[in-house]
Formats: sequence, C-alpha cells, structure tokens
Amino acid sequence: MGRGTAIEFQPAGGRARDVFSIRAQAASPPAAAAPAPAGNAPGAPQHFGRSAKSHPAAATGLWDYFWRGLTDNYFNFSGRARRKEYWGFCLFWTIALIAAAGVGLFIDDAMGNSDELPAVTVGLCGTFVLATIPPWIGLNVRRLHDIGLTGWLFLVVFIPTIGWLIILVFALIPTQARENQWGPVPAGIRA
Repeated sequence: MGRGTAIEFQPAGGRARDVFSIRAQAASPPAAAAPAPAGNAPGAPQHFGRSAKSHPAAATGLWDYFWRGLTDNYFNFSGRARRKEYWGFCLFWTIALIAAAGVGLFIDDAMGNSDELPAVTVGLCGTFVLATIPPWIGLNVRRLHDIGLTGWLFLVVFIPTIGWLIILVFALIPTQARENQWGPVPAGIRA
C-alpha cells in the first residue's frame, strides 16, 4: 500500500491488525467476498471506520417522511429537507386532517350534533392542526435550507395573502445538488 491510500483496520490495543485498502476491497468481485459474520458471534471481526454502518439507512417513502416529521423531526429546525419529504408530509397531513374531520363528523352525527356546532369535529381538527404546527414550521425551515436560503424567510408567511404563495414557490424549487452551509445533499438526490 502506498502513502495516502485509504485503509480500514481493526484496533488491537495500541496496534492495528487486519489492515486492508478500501479501494482494493471495493474492486474485488462480490462473489469473492466472505459472508458477513452474525451479529455478536464470538471471534467475529468488527468493522470500523468510514464504511462501517451503525444503523440502517432511513427509509425515504412518502409515509416514512410524514411519520419521521411527527416523531424524530418534531422540533428539528436544522439540516435540509428535499422536495419529496416536503410534499410527502403535505400529502399525509392533508389525508390525516380529512380523516380527523370524517371521524369528528361521524361522532357529531351519532351524538345528534348535526344541526348545531360540530364540536367534536372542531375539537379533533383543531387539536391535530395545533399538534402539527412545530413539525410543519421545522419542515419549511429545512426546505428553505435545502434550496440555500435562511430559515428566517419562513416569516414571509405572515404577509397577508401572498405569504403562503411565496412559501409554495420556495417548496417547488429543486434541491441544491451540492453541499451547502446547512448540510450535505439529502439522500436520494443525484448530482
């Protein structure tokens, strides 16, 4: 191996053992590769370094983006959100709001509130909307970061009538296919 070659190794006290070149490993045919050792089997070598995987990659389906927005990214205002994440969240947010309204109307009708104010419907929809405000703001801020703009531009939403139109235009702009000050290119974007 020459100087500057990218390598992997397993630490053994103050020494390195099982040193190998990453390029040589990537160039070897997949059939010649040894089968992956089982979990924590005794004597199974551990893999360290850049190519080590500590957890599986996050799913990038529309539902997965929506669910992650309500759980992992509930108060996340840093990083980037690609268009697919934004529109996946919008789609399932709308479906969930319609479902909440449907359930509320069904309950109101069963309780005989169809002639009065549909209190259950208003309560369910209002609770859902209020509960999803933090992830919605975070998603918009991360979407602005993804196109290279500051998240503070989300405040244009407070401009009557045209504020939401400006946010809509920002949501339609393609992802910057390069790293920017808010992070690396999101997974799934081709350069």
